[in-house]
Amino acid sequence: MEPLRRELYISRLYDAPRNQVFRAWTEVEHMCKWWGPKDFTNHSCEIETGVGGRLSITMRGPDGQDYPMRGVFTEFKAPERLAFDFEALDLDGKAVLTGRLTLALTDEGGKTRLSLSTWAEGDSEDAAAKLGGMEQGWNQSLERLAASLKV
Repeated sequence: MEPLRRELYISRLYDAPRNQVFRAWTEVEHMCKWWGPKDFTNHSCEIETGVGGRLSITMRGPDGQDYPMRGVFTEFKAPERLAFDFEALDLDGKAVLTGRLTLALTDEGGKTRLSLSTWAEGDSEDAAAKLGGMEQGWNQSLERLAASLKV
């Protein structure tokens, strides 16, 4: 089966300084609060910052199912840019999706323009379902990020 692939580009303007938005992506105490779609929680979250640093997050869906992912930072330039390669895993630790996320943060008069570019691919039925929900999931995550920046 040929791998399925999805690419996504999202731009958002946040009413928060760039440093704050960057910290929300790179500090465990912030990222664990907003990462994931609506009604998901994160019961495991680890981040090692810098190029070569690792991140690992296990989301729990409203149905009680766990959705682990892991990644490695390939770019890290505070507070303006980061990128990481990632794998979305099944419960046995096998990669269902692989991909890359790139994030650019630009100061716009004290607010922050977030430009997110991501792609993911996989070749299983589970991959097709995850790719199908990718846009909705990222939009919900970024809405949760906006709410967490107001706290």
